[in-house]
Amino acid sequence: MHPADTYGKRLRRLQALTDADLARLGVDELLDVVLERVRDLLSVDTGAVLLLDPSGAYLVATATLGLEEETRQGVRIPVGRGFAGRIAQERSPVTIDEVDHGNVLNPILREKGIRSLLGVPLCVGEDLIGVLHVGTLAPRVFTDDDAELLQLAADRIAPATRARMTVAEKTAASALQRSLLPGLLPDIPGLEFAARYVPGGGGDVGGDWYDVFDLPSGRLCVVVGDVVGRGLPASVAMGRLRSAVRAYALVSDDPAEILRRLDEQVRHFERDVLATVLCAVVEPTQHTVRISSAGHPPPVYAAPGRRSELVDVPTDPPVGLPRPRTRRSVTVDLPVGGGLVLYTDGLVERRHEPLDAGLDRLADAVSPGPAEVVCAAVMGRMIGGELAVDDVALLVVMRTPGPPDGSLRLVEPAVPRSLRVVRHAVRTYLGAAGASPENVADIVLAVGEAAANVVEHAYGPAGGMLEVELDRDGNRLTITVADTGSWRDARGVNRGRGTAMIRELVDEVQVHRHPTGTRVVLTTTIGGERERDR
Repeated sequence: MHPADTYGKRLRRLQALTDADLARLGVDELLDVVLERVRDLLSVDTGAVLLLDPSGAYLVATATLGLEEETRQGVRIPVGRGFAGRIAQERSPVTIDEVDHGNVLNPILREKGIRSLLGVPLCVGEDLIGVLHVGTLAPRVFTDDDAELLQLAADRIAPATRARMTVAEKTAASALQRSLLPGLLPDIPGLEFAARYVPGGGGDVGGDWYDVFDLPSGRLCVVVGDVVGRGLPASVAMGRLRSAVRAYALVSDDPAEILRRLDEQVRHFERDVLATVLCAVVEPTQHTVRISSAGHPPPVYAAPGRRSELVDVPTDPPVGLPRPRTRRSVTVDLPVGGGLVLYTDGLVERRHEPLDAGLDRLADAVSPGPAEVVCAAVMGRMIGGELAVDDVALLVVMRTPGPPDGSLRLVEPAVPRSLRVVRHAVRTYLGAAGASPENVADIVLAVGEAAANVVEHAYGPAGGMLEVELDRDGNRLTITVADTGSWRDARGVNRGRGTAMIRELVDEVQVHRHPTGTRVVLTTTIGGERERDR
């Protein structure tokens, strides 16, 4: 057959590289099939696709044929070094007639006995996405026609590979982001929460997030942030920043200090990351909240009987700028029936409109009420039927009225994690009742110990419920901790001293045991001297 006829026949076989039956394959499957067809097309023994990693500095073995060790060992080739690295740097075909230590960096190629190599760049427009190369176990001089065919094959599969990579990255970023957002907002007596997250219309998720978590001190930390950038890198950075904020909140309850530490970490470890963050810490009494902003839009403050307005919080620079900055905070009241609306800029920014117009529209959209009602009203007014251009994260925190009869009743599973809920609820109740800090500390410790006794002693493996009720008559407080179990004796050395400790913390302790359960009744004074101290 004439050489021109042979070339034409091989060229027509290139059509097989983009057959319709490949359209449904994922990235890995697509590349595996393509390598098999390229092997038959060029009569070679091995093939490999190395894709550029997110840093742009390395090629990573992604699909191989006859070189499976490359993918299994996670081979990474620096751009500019070795055979594949040279192709990526020059963005043109490279041939090696005789493989040796001087022209091949990857030892696997030599160990497999490959004698000759041909490689071409994988490009989409001006963007390099990787390298495609083939090899033979017998010496071979690859011709210009071979290089042209391999380059044509690379040009046909590169767009399909990029498209599939983009879809995979979007899917991974979306899954990562949603996994890092709170699945359930915490149940904190005296507070209501509602939240929304909507990805931008471009399809790429970004680095927007919100978070709510309670602290051992009884305070509550509320965070909203936005990492600059799009796609998987922004989502990954967001995850790291979210975890860092949680860690620093355990060290300090000052939101300005939390953001200072976060900024220090980002500048040291995340030098390519820039983010705006707003951090608010609600005091245990829920009367006040401290707020600090790192370049983030101010929250909206809602209070009964007045127009909602933006909080006048000092706007310090975003985290991640080269030089450290002083971080400031402001304290605002959190009235019963009022609250805060926190958000990312996708909620208020619009093209061809000043930012102030969006902020004013948001303030007009906020009215005191149940958190879910406020959240729905804001989204209806600010988004409506439009497609959000940028990601939107929205978090509403509202302080609810206390029980009308001055009592508090909790029913929780008798498991260790419920003890934090009980302590937080009791602390909040006492703060609203005007108890002194000393009262609060003693009573929370006493109730926590009584509740812990129920968790440890009242039930067997089947478990049960823990009931805590607080009733106030003036400055006299009665606390009942009850269960429906059958108590077990304390086990171990130095156990069973909880009741003695409780008696030192309150005025009176009564224990009523019945076949149907146990009730521990504590009586004490709040807002004044305890009877025992008189």
